[in-house]
Amino acid sequence: MTTAADLVGTEFWARPHTERHAEFARLRALNAPVYYAEPRIPLVRAGKGFYALVGHADVVAASRNTKVFSSEPAATSPEPPPWIAALFGRPMVNMDDPRHGRLRRIVSRAFSPKMLADLADDIQATATKIVDEVLRDGPEDFVAQVAARLPIEVICAMMGIPPERRPYVLKRIDVMTEYSGVRGSLFHPRTLRLLAGNLKAIVDLHRLVARMGRERRGNPRGDLVSALVNANVDGEALTVRELGSFFDLLLVAGNETTRNALSHGLRLFTENPDQRDYLLADYDARIGPAIEEIVRYVSPIIQFRRTLKEQYTLGGHTFQAGEKVVLFYQAANRDPAVFTDPDAFDVSRSPNPHVGFGGPGAHLCLGANLARMELKIMFRELFTRLPDIRTKGDPELLLSNFDNGVVKQAFTF
Repeated sequence: MTTAADLVGTEFWARPHTERHAEFARLRALNAPVYYAEPRIPLVRAGKGFYALVGHADVVAASRNTKVFSSEPAATSPEPPPWIAALFGRPMVNMDDPRHGRLRRIVSRAFSPKMLADLADDIQATATKIVDEVLRDGPEDFVAQVAARLPIEVICAMMGIPPERRPYVLKRIDVMTEYSGVRGSLFHPRTLRLLAGNLKAIVDLHRLVARMGRERRGNPRGDLVSALVNANVDGEALTVRELGSFFDLLLVAGNETTRNALSHGLRLFTENPDQRDYLLADYDARIGPAIEEIVRYVSPIIQFRRTLKEQYTLGGHTFQAGEKVVLFYQAANRDPAVFTDPDAFDVSRSPNPHVGFGGPGAHLCLGANLARMELKIMFRELFTRLPDIRTKGDPELLLSNFDNGVVKQAFTF
């Protein structure tokens, strides 16, 4: 089955969010997955195309069934060519078990309840410092002054990256994210420029973390790099390439989820003052459900893809081995079969089985609880010390079908 609307093309992702969600609603009503062709671009994309999964039940089912719906060769979009994995290693998000499980056991230690509890004071100190500087400098761009700073400061502190190197890291994350989700109609020189910048940013970050890893082997300093390079699970430790790939994943996924949820979240509270008043009437009791609703409503990461390992029937459609599907979390999170009045922003929503941190199963986001902690602490700091904070005007959004990012957002207090 085909359709005129092109979920691959940048033209669709440049549309207002209301139009995107209207198209997702139309696709859900078809009760059959729609196939989208992808252009073949030498050295960049194979061009096999994919079926769009837009219903909550299908996205959840595919997420749970990793034996059929494989994350290899890649879960990310655009699907990277094999030579990138050969050069830089394959990130954990692009792996299946048993390799995925082995690496996840190693890195999950960094996100244990004890490790997260130990981070709380550092996150609070970072949030306090950020608001101190906003008060000193005045409001200009909420993304640059607040949303982009908190998660990268926290991740860099976890990794043991000194403060003077963090602007270097943030600049390279922005370059890596700029390439995410771009495609054919904007290809030509722009795509080559984005890809070249993306690869250089990866090289720079891998060199940084490789140097740190070599320093930390046998000489640990109590940071995450030390824990990872000296960890041993089932007789194995992370290689330098695996450490670099994990660093890429942590910097992009760990940064973008919190950054996007903070940026979109402040706008949502500005546009829905009743929801803000409801939250602030009992912040500690209500911030947990409020964060889940922000993540559902925003879907900071829009989609991931899977490749079928064997013939399989899902939602009445039989897929063949080797075919690809894309799990559109942004569509699943507005499915009226699961969410009452799904286009309403309701911080009291319960239950809220969103897939904003990815679907359930082996690939559920390891850093979800860290993101929740960062959001809880940062929103409390903002609403306590800047009680009249609100956005001004429309945000400048990132043009991407992967990352629901905000580039700039004016604000005032």
